[in-house]
Amino acid sequence: MAPRQKRLLLAVDGSDRALQTVRYAGEEEAFKGMKIVLFHVFNSIPDAYYDLEKEPKSVKVVRHVRSWEAEQKKNMRKYMEGARQMLLDAGHAPTAVDIKIQNRKKGVARDIIIEARKGYDAVLVRRRGFTSLKNVTVGSVTNKLLEKLTFIPVLIAGRKPINKKVLVAVDGSPGATKAVQFVADLLGPLDGYQVRLVHVIRGGSKSDVATMEDNGIAETRSVFDEAVNILTAAGFDLKNISTKTITGVISRAGAIVNMAEKGGWSTIVVGRRGLSSISDFFMGRVSNKVVHAGRKDTLWVVT
Repeated sequence: MAPRQKRLLLAVDGSDRALQTVRYAGEEEAFKGMKIVLFHVFNSIPDAYYDLEKEPKSVKVVRHVRSWEAEQKKNMRKYMEGARQMLLDAGHAPTAVDIKIQNRKKGVARDIIIEARKGYDAVLVRRRGFTSLKNVTVGSVTNKLLEKLTFIPVLIAGRKPINKKVLVAVDGSPGATKAVQFVADLLGPLDGYQVRLVHVIRGGSKSDVATMEDNGIAETRSVFDEAVNILTAAGFDLKNISTKTITGVISRAGAIVNMAEKGGWSTIVVGRRGLSSISDFFMGRVSNKVVHAGRKDTLWVVT
């Protein structure tokens, strides 16, 4: 029996920024064998508005609104067809790219989450769509997806040029292990990808080591051994896997983003939760900070 084709939900909002995400999906080799569904939640006019047709004085207004809505749907369809063509031009098979436009039901983010439950392996979004405020690092829809989409990875396309260098943050936690496994499953069969496993110990003091041991991690080496075994089992060559331990830093997230910047690693992969399991945080503190600090990076947040 042939393996099930992986499915990627690519959420777009009709903006130029979203087209950059489509371009990223086309250029990233890891997505070439996947089924990609271009998904748009259309903000249609509420049905209750059309009740105004019953009022003689409002008939012309409602007709105008209907005409406007039909034109918007036509433009959105054209936009989606253009996005699909971008993926086809990038080498994706026509049968591997679908378009789905649906009227808004519960809200853009919630509608994306509902769609994501229909057998997808990951959701790909842009940091921001129509919102382009300089001080906003993550748009409201993407932020809601990071908060609520807890059952599959959320992939956030960045602005850095794509390469095959992937930085994976590990700390021995189940969340980090899932992140490594996701990378292994997605990239293991492909050639040329390099993976850097980075383990950051803030401060590097005896108390930090004791905290690691309390969480069942005897030493840094064991953190790497498990991750390397997962990657090699998936087909990675050992020469394409490297490890790095960083100690004595104030910010673990800052150290991860800084390493990606200096080393030219275009993709950062983090587990949704690390060793900290404080229920008040919808996402691990380090992962959350990496999302906001890595403004230009492509980030894969793995559940």
